[in-house]
Amino acid sequence: MTTHAPQTAQSVTLPASLDEAVAALTAMPAAVPVAGGTDLMAAVNKGHLRPAGLVGLGRINEIRGWQYQDGHALLGAGLTHSRMGRPDFAALIPALAAAARAAGPPQIRNAGTLGGNIVTAAPTGDSLPVLAALEADLVVMGPLGTREIPISHLLAGRELLAPGELVAFVRVPLLHAPQVFLKATGRTGPARATASVAVVLDPARRGVRCAVGAIAPMPLRPLEAEHWIASLVDWDAERGLAPEALTAFGEYVAAACIPDPPGDEQLPPAVLHLRRTVAALARRALGRALS
Repeated sequence: MTTHAPQTAQSVTLPASLDEAVAALTAMPAAVPVAGGTDLMAAVNKGHLRPAGLVGLGRINEIRGWQYQDGHALLGAGLTHSRMGRPDFAALIPALAAAARAAGPPQIRNAGTLGGNIVTAAPTGDSLPVLAALEADLVVMGPLGTREIPISHLLAGRELLAPGELVAFVRVPLLHAPQVFLKATGRTGPARATASVAVVLDPARRGVRCAVGAIAPMPLRPLEAEHWIASLVDWDAERGLAPEALTAFGEYVAAACIPDPPGDEQLPPAVLHLRRTVAALARRALGRALS
């Protein structure tokens, strides 16, 4: 997206396929792709964005569903939150379905899309910590062909979309194991997260993956906390942990994501409260996953 163009949208293109969408974006580099428009139109209405053109993706059926591919789910970027919240999708990727159901009121869930949530990359995007914990990859299409990038690379700015490129699919491993998404909301609205946590179990690798959202520009992975708690889980038995271990995990995650300041400085009360919130979410999410 570009924010410097002074004029409003001058043209709207409605491609019927991904190839047509890439061609339209290549022909007009200043154009902005739009699907649900829940974030884009809010930016336009506030005067933050004046796109020279729009490329509507709503008619591209190939990105509105999903398919199975080599132990992965290939999710179309045009999947709406409402569609991902349905029981059949929840049986496939439970944490992503839970995040989709928590994304906002019905009008937002009916319009907002998975790809839009990713490309907008708002810190409060509910799907982002889930996709980070799942270690999903993005399938990007552009004038030079198709490539895959880890979602963490895009969110961290290590790899950016080139002119004419768009996110077409999200490749998610099917772990067939418990996974949980929880979030806390504040006064900014009933659906906007102040903190969120996704916990995913990976029995095949005897691992626990955790990602914390909304407290930083991108989801945070407390890798040391993941490795520590995974070493305590009895993967060959009931996988249960003592309450003390769950509490310690929550505090470990919170301290890793919101560390103490240097020297004798103290965390401000609001930040300390946020750290306690993260600890509680991580503890509860892991407890639910293991149960």
